[in-house]
Amino acid sequence: MAHEIDILILSNAPGELATWVKPVVRELRAVLGSDHDAVRISVILSPCPNASGQEADIARSYPEVDRVQAADKFFPFLLFGKTAEDWEWRDRGVVIFLGGDQFFPVVIGKRLGYRTVIYAEWEARWHRWIDRFAVMRSEIVDRAPQQYAHKLTVVGDLMAEVGAYARSEASSSSTPLIGLLPGSKPAKLSQGVPFLAAIAECIHAQRPDAQFIVPVAPTLDLPTLAQYGDPAQNPVVPLMGNISLKLIQSETGHAHLETQNGVSIEVKVNPVERVPAYEVLSQCSLCLTTVGANTAELGSLAVPMVVLLPTQQLDAMRSWDGLPGLLVNLPGVGSSFAKIVNGLALKRLGLLAWPNIWAKKMIVPELVGKLQAKDVAALVIDYLDHPEKLKAMQEDLRRLRGAPGAARKLAEMVQEEISTFDGDHSEDRPSRRPSS
Repeated sequence: MAHEIDILILSNAPGELATWVKPVVRELRAVLGSDHDAVRISVILSPCPNASGQEADIARSYPEVDRVQAADKFFPFLLFGKTAEDWEWRDRGVVIFLGGDQFFPVVIGKRLGYRTVIYAEWEARWHRWIDRFAVMRSEIVDRAPQQYAHKLTVVGDLMAEVGAYARSEASSSSTPLIGLLPGSKPAKLSQGVPFLAAIAECIHAQRPDAQFIVPVAPTLDLPTLAQYGDPAQNPVVPLMGNISLKLIQSETGHAHLETQNGVSIEVKVNPVERVPAYEVLSQCSLCLTTVGANTAELGSLAVPMVVLLPTQQLDAMRSWDGLPGLLVNLPGVGSSFAKIVNGLALKRLGLLAWPNIWAKKMIVPELVGKLQAKDVAALVIDYLDHPEKLKAMQEDLRRLRGAPGAARKLAEMVQEEISTFDGDHSEDRPSRRPSS
């Protein structure tokens, strides 16, 4: 490569960092070379309501990345072009959008005089001002204004890339491993933890060979998780099967949850660089999960799932997008809005899980209502007794998300954009020195 190049990646939440940024920076190094002096990769994070606060540490853990700026320093950079550490920018570069607001690369790319590439999962915006779009689906191209259609290239699904990578690292086992995903927010945990514990007890009674695991996000400590299974601290426990949990920790540091009748549930704490825990999830025969981002992640990994939306506490679900999400999370009145919003959502009776929404049909089962642990357990046992059903669900999920290779195609698009610099005249381009 004749010139030194800056690659600036814009991203925001832990999901985007794990499923988009991680495979892309790996392929960028494969395509553009491992010389960090010739190709410098910087990650600048923008604020996100789903952020854990550890996003900068996640990005720094990727060996392909040279510089990282945390989300709390984003707006001075967006508005004035000044990073917290006064980074200097090279004359040639590419801004890659991998999460946040698609308007950000318009502003930043213009200020730096860099080429711009947006990865668009569902919608491509700002066609006039962006140089290239790497899109997940052909429908995005079809919706684009005809005069800009040449800017859009279908590369596929970056999450499928991560799914293939995680599956390649997962070990196979004949012992059924059931993942329990109760959610990460208090409203969901208060229902999910005791309900999943009750389901585990029912499954264990008929399939004692089954094992259970809860992937725990680094933002949730184990004692807090266990509190949701303690009826003295969580009044919802009697409504969700009345099975209590306690945390068992050994001197060696190993920990697990144990039900009142002795069923063991392993807990897997995710270190920062393993958010989300794809290697763990990929080993699961089946996962029981709440509605939300978990269903998208499991779908990307082609992990069979049963999606649960118990309505014993109708105000528990607060993870809607847009205006409904704002209303249900308002202080004081959010609970009332949540009951209204969730009551309306229940009338859909389906297509609440992301794989089903994508497919516009029921690929994974959704159980909605005043669910009973024994009924959910019976469904899980039926799947375990008929592995061909699990295999069929897995194949449907795999076809839905598409084949891997999106990250490599996106990296090759970036390489093509870099090649356009050969005809540029640096004196005609704006200075990339940091603002004073």
